[in-house]
Amino acid sequence: MKAIIEQAELLVKILDYTRVGILVTDPDLPDNEIIYVSKGFASMTGYSIEETLNTNCRFLQGKDTDPDAIRLLREAISEKRSITIEILNYKKNGQPFWNELTIDPVYLEKENKHYFVGIQKDITDHKLTENEYKQSLEQIRSISTPIVPLLDGLAVLPLIGQVDGERFTEMFTQITTETVKEKIDTLVLDVSGLQTFDDEVVDGIYSLRDVLTLIGTELIVCGMRPDLAMKSIQLDRQGLQTIMTASSVKRVLRDLDFAEKGGQST
Repeated sequence: MKAIIEQAELLVKILDYTRVGILVTDPDLPDNEIIYVSKGFASMTGYSIEETLNTNCRFLQGKDTDPDAIRLLREAISEKRSITIEILNYKKNGQPFWNELTIDPVYLEKENKHYFVGIQKDITDHKLTENEYKQSLEQIRSISTPIVPLLDGLAVLPLIGQVDGERFTEMFTQITTETVKEKIDTLVLDVSGLQTFDDEVVDGIYSLRDVLTLIGTELIVCGMRPDLAMKSIQLDRQGLQTIMTASSVKRVLRDLDFAEKGGQST
């Protein structure tokens, strides 16, 4: 018996000094009350052990806590199954933090009952880094595919540098979404800044033309250098004559202006 008590005391000490927060709840008590709180939890949240015991851990939730995350937690507890979820919680001082929360049901045969063990890990720094990365990625993507409005219903998309099939595929959804959002009638694809491209890009231009046609937008490709034009003809089985082209964006604007004045573009 003494050995068992010593082992239990050792286990509690280990749990108390882990860097993660640990809670144990008893679903047979009213509101699934907390019956054990580790020092790590108190250190992480600012709530003392005394403040936490005999409560429900929903006190960590706040105004920006995702209701869907709360629903998933409730369903897992109701069904007595494990769950790991990232949820926005709040410390005692009101400071929000991202909590990687894992809840596992534990069944004790001697007592013939379940308990829940909750492990909390503060991943705020990780989430901030992740969000900064996503924002940087979006900025890079927006820079790499800048649709520039020129006139009402007319915009230009300059392609610069090296473009391969993978990059063009990444750009595809953004281009079509932005075209619809900005109500663009004519999109000029300026390839004068391209250094190299492959056959997948040629196929991608055709696919872009087809999708834009379906949403009511006309595609014009301009700025094709002679060397790239020759390469595109070699890569292209259908022939560039099926795509509207122009020598430059300036030429497109001049032709549109000429047409609006009652002339006929050539």
